Amino acid sequence: MTALTANLIEIFSAIQGEGINVGTRQIFVRFGGCDLRCHYCDSQHTWQKQPTCEIEQTPGERDFVTYANPIELSQLLTWVARQNIPHLHDSISITGGEPLLHASFLAQFLPQVKALTKLPIYLETGGHRPTQLSQILADVDLVGMDIKLPSVSGETHWEQHRGFLQLCHDAKVDVFVKIIISQTTDPIELQQAAELVADVSDRIVIFLQPMTALAEPHTNSHLTAPRPEQVLAWQALMKAYLPQIRVVPQTHKMLGQL
Repeated sequence: MTALTANLIEIFSAIQGEGINVGTRQIFVRFGGCDLRCHYCDSQHTWQKQPTCEIEQTPGERDFVTYANPIELSQLLTWVARQNIPHLHDSISITGGEPLLHASFLAQFLPQVKALTKLPIYLETGGHRPTQLSQILADVDLVGMDIKLPSVSGETHWEQHRGFLQLCHDAKVDVFVKIIISQTTDPIELQQAAELVADVSDRIVIFLQPMTALAEPHTNSHLTAPRPEQVLAWQALMKAYLPQIRVVPQTHKMLGQL
């Protein structure tokens, strides 16, 4: 029988820089491959599956060792267990790329890694693959999903976002939404996003994440950080639909954790 494998980018221990978990310590398991091509993406190396992955040996030490892909499930469990120093981490971040491209692997991996580490699972995703989400949702504790604004990302996935969010809500899995904003952001799209989220639940928190000068180069050089007055106006616009609209930049880049 062929062993179950996945393509990884890296495993490491770090401080979460975005969303509800901001400031907490996590074990990051980053999967390779993404089916989106967002204009603002600063992790283009995750778009394609890679021949090798980088595995941190000691949590937070950045003592990476290179291994060949793909990686067997049992090996991944061993690496995560090595990272799991008692009382250090708050959760495990499953990220990418787009981790839901590996849904079949995750369906086997997540229940085993939860049993092994006793840590909750945080899924970071583009929020556009509800069918794959349904395969693993029972083993996920928190979902951070993007809403891709066409005016900023170049991607359009409104109906997939709606179905994705509804799945989380119906399963009573905690979920929040992240929206990248730039000077090119169309306020009509922000209103559409707020209405979409409010239709599911007005208790869901939205994080507006401004692009910053600290970000690495992206695919569209015309995307620039929004002006302060834009951010204030857009937050006010969205708060007419939802009470929890928070503005938080990528704090891990401010800390030098790139």
